[in-house]
Amino acid sequence: MSNSDDLTLLINPVVVSSGFILEEIKVNSSGKRSHLSVIIDGVERNPNLDEIASISRAISDELDRISVLGDQPFTLEVTTPGIDRPLSLQRHWVKNLGRLVEIHLKEDKEIVGRINAVASDKVEIDEALISFEAIKSARIQVEFNRKDLR
Repeated sequence: MSNSDDLTLLINPVVVSSGFILEEIKVNSSGKRSHLSVIIDGVERNPNLDEIASISRAISDELDRISVLGDQPFTLEVTTPGIDRPLSLQRHWVKNLGRLVEIHLKEDKEIVGRINAVASDKVEIDEALISFEAIKSARIQVEFNRKDLR
């Protein structure tokens, strides 16, 4: 099977031309079959099911055209990152403005609050400014009765 860099070079233009971002490619082999998982995201919103289906068809056509996977059978899955994805890039924070987040700081302190503003090097949680460098990990918290604050 081809390496992840080759797949990224092939798949990224398809995803970008659809107006989305290629977040990650995962390839898992199981016997004679492989599972190719393509994780896509949007800058301001998640792609809807019709957009995911369209991108999936376009990726499949491109994989068939180039034959980068060789003769090995594979299953293609195009999906979005789950709610449990860590906020690791500045654009993840921007996309989640107004949402409740749990942050674990490198100094072994935990903060839970709402994302109010995002700059290139820090985030405002409630009234506290936190440097991205001070953050060990962060995840969005699920709110079932959340009112959209945007």
